[in-house]
Amino acid sequence: MAELLVVRHGQASFGADNYDLLSELGRQQARALGDTLRALDWIPDRVITGSLERQKQTLADMQFDLTPELHPGWNEYDFHDLLHSRFGGQAPDDVITDRKTHFRALRETLAIWQTTGIPQARETWQSFCNRIEAARQHAVTTDCERVLVVSSGGAIARLVSNSLQVPDEQMIALNLQIKNSSVSRFIFSKERFFLHEFNSVPHLYNQDRAALLTYS
Repeated sequence: MAELLVVRHGQASFGADNYDLLSELGRQQARALGDTLRALDWIPDRVITGSLERQKQTLADMQFDLTPELHPGWNEYDFHDLLHSRFGGQAPDDVITDRKTHFRALRETLAIWQTTGIPQARETWQSFCNRIEAARQHAVTTDCERVLVVSSGGAIARLVSNSLQVPDEQMIALNLQIKNSSVSRFIFSKERFFLHEFNSVPHLYNQDRAALLTYS
């Protein structure tokens, strides 16, 4: 059986003009994870990332000597588009800039997206689900034994919830607890695909690195 490790990108730049860049803390998280995987002798023989800069930067900072494949199916849903679309084209300022308000509004917006839909949004819930499944199939169609993917919280939550066959609304709860730079491990073969480990941060399990733990 082969392994698929799906990593959430390191901390991005919340509130900055360009969210889609790692913060300095996010870069430290990525380097720590790469160092830990090498110390555990877990070296990938295939690496894949979405097309978002925070995903590509995370993989680069993990410092594995492989040329990455790009697959946009691993990208996050466009939460800015969903929020703005839900509020008629422009979300209130505090929904974008205040963390607590932002995540409360995001939770509500995802529930609407899954059930009744958000007409102005660029991507439907079903389209999101379909592209995550296409990305999964691309990742596991291989003779490689160790596949590393860098993705985002929503994509990982969808992958996990689908593999466990839980209701759609459970994906939201999974999404909002996924730590930056965390690892979710899947075991796969041509016939089987199942979750083995979820939202693990072995690189932060010591006193020196505990301060690097973030969720957004």
